[in-house]
Amino acid sequence: MELHHEFTVPVPVEEAWPLLLDIERIAPCMPGATVAEYDGKTVTGSVKVRVGPITVTYRGTAVFDEQDESAYRMVLIASGKETRGQGTARATVTGTLTGQDDGGTAVSVRTDLTVTGRPAQFGRGVLAEVGDKLVGQFATCVSERLQRPEPAVTEAADTAPTAASPPAEPIDLLRTAGPSVARRALAAAAGAVVAALVVLRLRRRRGSRR
Repeated sequence: MELHHEFTVPVPVEEAWPLLLDIERIAPCMPGATVAEYDGKTVTGSVKVRVGPITVTYRGTAVFDEQDESAYRMVLIASGKETRGQGTARATVTGTLTGQDDGGTAVSVRTDLTVTGRPAQFGRGVLAEVGDKLVGQFATCVSERLQRPEPAVTEAADTAPTAASPPAEPIDLLRTAGPSVARRALAAAAGAVVAALVVLRLRRRRGSRR
């Protein structure tokens, strides 16, 4: 499925570009994501998603396939697998930055996403809703960080791989998407109950005929 999101940040494109490539600085803004290591091109980490009482953890990597500073365009290819299950997630994320007349920067993000496993049961519409809200949270967090002074970095620290970020809270799929997901989940559960009752009734009928 393809998802498209846009947001703005309150700094010129020349300042926004290096920040959005600074994984260590923006990692805390990524909902549900924990960075284990970053060597300048490849990010290793995990993403946690909660579906009701179940928490699904995807562990994998994300690689910058393209970083075109002249066009302010980046392409990130990410893939992961459930740590306890057969579900997988793969995404190609293309981000384009455009300077605005007011001095800010418009960020356009196109995501080609493939998900298997439990989160996939909600379909494109719900995942798009969740994506909209998560991108909104990310944009707010990035905007706040852009307005803070950047901490000084020593030369040794600047050349070393990025250390692991603190564990993130799981993305709560039901809470993030709101009532629409809850209604669909309830409908699915009701359908399962009805199906179970029908099967049970048929078995009882067959049993009574013997």
